[in-house]
Amino acid sequence: MVNKRQRSAEILETNAQWIPGGVVSLNRKSDPNICFEKGVGSKVYDVDGNAYIDYQAGFAASFLGHNDQDINAAVSATLSNESLLMGAGPTVLEGEFAKLFCEAVPTVDSIQITTTGSEATYHAIRIARAVTKRDHVIVMQGGYNGWHNDVACNVISAKQDVGVRVSPGEYPFDAGSAGIPNAHKNLVHIVNYNDLDSVRYVLKRYPIACIILEPILQNVGIVKPQAGYLQGLRALADEEGFLLIFDEVKTGFRHALGGYQSICGIQPDLSTFGKAVANGYPMGVIAGKKKYMDYFVHPERAERVLIAGTYNAFPSTTAAGIATLKKLASPEFDVYGHVNALGDLMENGLNDILSKLGRPFYVARQGSAFCTYFMDHQPVDFHDILDHHDFDLDKRYRLQLIDRGVYHFPLPIKQGSISYAHSLADIEQTLEVTKQVIEALY
Repeated sequence: MVNKRQRSAEILETNAQWIPGGVVSLNRKSDPNICFEKGVGSKVYDVDGNAYIDYQAGFAASFLGHNDQDINAAVSATLSNESLLMGAGPTVLEGEFAKLFCEAVPTVDSIQITTTGSEATYHAIRIARAVTKRDHVIVMQGGYNGWHNDVACNVISAKQDVGVRVSPGEYPFDAGSAGIPNAHKNLVHIVNYNDLDSVRYVLKRYPIACIILEPILQNVGIVKPQAGYLQGLRALADEEGFLLIFDEVKTGFRHALGGYQSICGIQPDLSTFGKAVANGYPMGVIAGKKKYMDYFVHPERAERVLIAGTYNAFPSTTAAGIATLKKLASPEFDVYGHVNALGDLMENGLNDILSKLGRPFYVARQGSAFCTYFMDHQPVDFHDILDHHDFDLDKRYRLQLIDRGVYHFPLPIKQGSISYAHSLADIEQTLEVTKQVIEALY
């Protein structure tokens, strides 16, 4: 059998001589290993000459599509204008971006800019601890909020590592990394999404500084909040004096210009953004109410929260962010109308094709983000997925799609992402390929 990815295998082997695992971010390592060479619009191309319709989108970052010409032009302008990294003083670009951001997300008063989403969540939790004078944090089972000690846990954990469903209650800290001190783990409490009783259980036992969560769980597909859940968290935060933090790194500008918070009508105390905010350029944002954001400049040194970063608001990245926000806001492009229409087409098409499976399935979707679950209902939390989803079928389904030129990340329950660059023809071809895959599987 001919290896269609020989060059990809060689590159991974070569890189592994100098990079542990051969990949600089090990969550990018997958089976099959594919080394992508370039991306244009809705398509990506690997070093072996294979082309794919892409629904990975840089873990959902390339919302406008790969190498969007308007974004590239803005970035190029910073080079031709000789914009530079000085490391001293304010810049016009960061001020322009901040103004556009606050106009786009009316629930926030001010922002700070980081280079990654993980840095943004790190700083948001630090603010919460400074404000409340408490140390403990609640996170969601199956959520993903970054790589740091407060949140590097319980990410697509195996059932044997987290145990059976407990409610009300909390789950063991399933570390996503070695090197996290046990004393630190004791400050982090994991509960299931959509479970207010478990939040109350933890609140009675520990001094909670904040709850941080994706308002829709999008690390395990698309798990939506049940009626009253986010409202309940808001009410508990107000009653108990902790901060409610929405991690909108994934949900943010993908679902609406004002973030998912503008859809659900809940104002968090702090929010974090990334990915789509600069169409894949490395940017994170901490945003929120002025009384909390001003802890970065608190007049009392002992109360002040440090934020620093040599590459924060790097000129090229900030220009990409400005161009992205302008394009998302422009009626001329109608970005959200386009992607939502394609999302409708994808959902309806998948439902029609998969209904012929003779097996349980559920297509979950929010706007341009979607996930096919091989279970008979919309999941309510990660334990629900563990108990009912057919992970083996999901893996085989994804591998067959990839072999036929439709790229989803080859790990079960990972989100599919439609971009503005996708066309009606892309969706129709994807559905035709999906039909072929289902026929091959059965």
